[in-house]
Parts: sequence; C-alpha cells; structure tokens
Amino acid sequence: MKRILFTGSHGFIAAYVINQLLEEGNEVWGIDNFWKYGKISKSYDNHPKFHFLEWDATDTEKLKEIMVENQIEVFVSGAAIIGGITMFHELAYDLLRENELITAAAFDTCLYAKEKYDKFEKIVVVSSSMVFESTEHYPSKESDVRKSLPPLSTYGFQKLAVEYWAQGAWEQYKLPYTIIRPFNAVGIGEKRARLETECYSGNIKLAMSHVVPDLVQKILKGQYPLKILGKGNQIRHYTYAGDLANGFVECIKNPNALNDNFNISTPKGHTVLELAEIIWNKINPDKEFKIESEKAYTYDVQKRVPNVSKAKEILGVECNTSLEDALDEIIPWIKKQMDLGGI
Repeated sequence: MKRILFTGSHGFIAAYVINQLLEEGNEVWGIDNFWKYGKISKSYDNHPKFHFLEWDATDTEKLKEIMVENQIEVFVSGAAIIGGITMFHELAYDLLRENELITAAAFDTCLYAKEKYDKFEKIVVVSSSMVFESTEHYPSKESDVRKSLPPLSTYGFQKLAVEYWAQGAWEQYKLPYTIIRPFNAVGIGEKRARLETECYSGNIKLAMSHVVPDLVQKILKGQYPLKILGKGNQIRHYTYAGDLANGFVECIKNPNALNDNFNISTPKGHTVLELAEIIWNKINPDKEFKIESEKAYTYDVQKRVPNVSKAKEILGVECNTSLEDALDEIIPWIKKQMDLGGI
C-alpha cells in the first residue's frame, strides 16, 4: 500500500480516484483550495486513511512540509484551473498562468522530496486529451503528440507543457514520473464552476458548459428542438470516470507505468449528435428527436480519437463501461441536483 499526496483532491475525477485508492488500502493526503466549486464535501472526508488540508497547491513550502513529515511516496499533481469550454476563452491567461504556478510547485516539491528521503517514488502528472487538439493522426497514439502541431488553446498548450516539465525533470534530475492523458470524463459530481459565466442555449440557462450535463439539463428543462453546438459532428470518446479511476490507480501503483505516458479512454467514440440522441431517447422516449444548430466555440475541437492499446497492453487497463450505462447513472443525478438547486 502506498502513501499518496493528491492535489485537487475534491475535483470531479479525483473523487473517483481517491475512493478507489482508499478502498484498496492506500493512505491519501488531499489538498484543495475549493477554487472551482466552493466548499464541498466528499464521501471519503471522514475516512481514517484520508487526511485533508484546505490549502493552495502553489505553496511549495507547505507541500514540501507535508511530503517530508508523512514520507509521501507518490505525488499526484491533480490540481488545475479547469472548467468547461467557456473557460478556455474567458480565462485564457489565468488558466496558463495559474496552472504553470501549480506545475512548478509540484515539480519543485518532488525534486526536494527525492533528495530528502528514500521512500519517494515518483510524480504522477495529469495531462489531458487536449494535447491532441491540433493533431491529424487518428487514432492518436501517445507518441503522436510529438508529430502534431501545438494546441491552439492556452489550456491545451499548458497541458502539453506539463509533459515537457516531466521530460526536463527526468533528463536533468532523474525525477521519475508517469503521465496520464484522460479523455472526456463523464460521471456524477461535476458541478458549475463558481467563476464560470452563465451561458444560455436559446432560452435555457445552463449551469455548466460540459456537453453531457448541458444536454441533459436542456432536455430535462423542455428545450425543443434541442440546440447543439455546430452540426454535432464533433467526435469524442466519453469515458466513464470510474473506468478512468482504474486507469489512474494503475498508473500510480503499477511499476510498468514508470517514466511513460498513457492515453486512458474508452475505445468507442460518438459524435455530439449521436450523444444528444441517446440522451434524448432516455429522457423522452416517446417524443421525436429534433435539433437546431448554435454557433460553435473556437476551441471546440472537431475530433479527438485516442489509440488505447498501450494502456491495455502494458497496464491491463480497459475502459469498457458503455456510454448508455454511464448515462443511466448521470441523468438521475443531474435531475436530483437540478431539483435541489445544486447545479
């Protein structure tokens, strides 16, 4: 069992990952400043092996203190400013600046820990499928990121930069690492970011700007015809967060993940139009499905299709929960949150 420091411990994907880590007997120290959602609770807050500190992940000295005092073995750099697609446009500078500060603090802390005690193993870097924002290689293998033009958005560019931080720290200081590239997580627990601008689709005010919860809300609120961004031809691999969590845990604990990078994703893709129709038929099975197009965002990437064979072959990781099964969990949760005013 491992001793793990996890920054961004109360985030959407983090919740799935930390639950699994604790279930497997690991001890987790969590740090979060509640920047995104405001103060929220998680099911593991009172777990005897979970230790939480409300703090800022850019505070290198505090991170060093936690690492040394608790002899942390694995540092999971999960903290980041991230939101829906509106944030890519409205916080373009802040995303880049703050996420670089978070990254610098994480790597400086791990370099310090590596020199201070022998038990330190590695840093786990949470990258993003957005590093493939400009690729023309499909399905995109991990190595294709070096054959592609750089991402257009500052968020995607910074996530690519994180991977170069790992490369640089290994080349100069032999700091061990693992890079995770999750693709389009879907699940429960994703709420509206506090600073995210309210956006409208027709006369429907949305609480988020992530495609799955937004479509669910619009349908539940009675929008008809259903409005989608662009023509709906954008391809995504909507991956159940519970499957992603299993990939994260393998990247954390599996020795074969050392000094390598992995796409973690379902192998099955859907267009936004297909996604919309699946959700529509689950909520309104007896009503004809009709759509209208709205103007798409600049950074609404048309195609993100990963090659997932490496994670399967090296780590034994497969993300096989179907989109339909994931939606059976997500739709009732969103409806409940809407009834409670939680999103």
